[in-house]
Amino acid sequence: MKASKRASPLAPKGRLTPEAQRGANLSAAMITFHEAVARKLGVTAAEWKTLSVLRRTSPATAGMLARTTGLTTGAITGIVDRLEKAGYVRREDNPDDRRSVLVRPVQDQKVHDIVVPIFTSLARAMTELAQRYSEQERAVIGDYLERTTEILKNETVKLKSASRRPRKAR
Repeated sequence: MKASKRASPLAPKGRLTPEAQRGANLSAAMITFHEAVARKLGVTAAEWKTLSVLRRTSPATAGMLARTTGLTTGAITGIVDRLEKAGYVRREDNPDDRRSVLVRPVQDQKVHDIVVPIFTSLARAMTELAQRYSEQERAVIGDYLERTTEILKNETVKLKSASRRPRKAR
């Protein structure tokens, strides 16, 4: 199937093209899923995503978390404050840099016990879906998803660069 030559995601009468609508539906479903996971932990989606990064890269500095999540260091500080208050992380002195602290997850077994069944169920459902496609079709789908991920990363960089405006003199 050839891609449409027009770059606009809008079809006539201002409606989304079918491709754009599928993308919007996927995005909404992913956000809703991660919000639901976060609620099981009693945190927000941004806090859950930060905690999930920490569980893979612990310990981490605020700067490392900011780079990995795409959030600002100020936002990460607030998230870590809330995760610490909820008992999910703790701050420790950074032995390599006295100016920063390391953030480390705690209650990892509790988090594990909550999220592993959720993601096991998701993995099972996704495996069943993948089995509906041939190996060649899965390769095309995988390529599409990898390229989509790269496009999203590049567009995010462009958005962040465009939003950096010089501060006005007072």
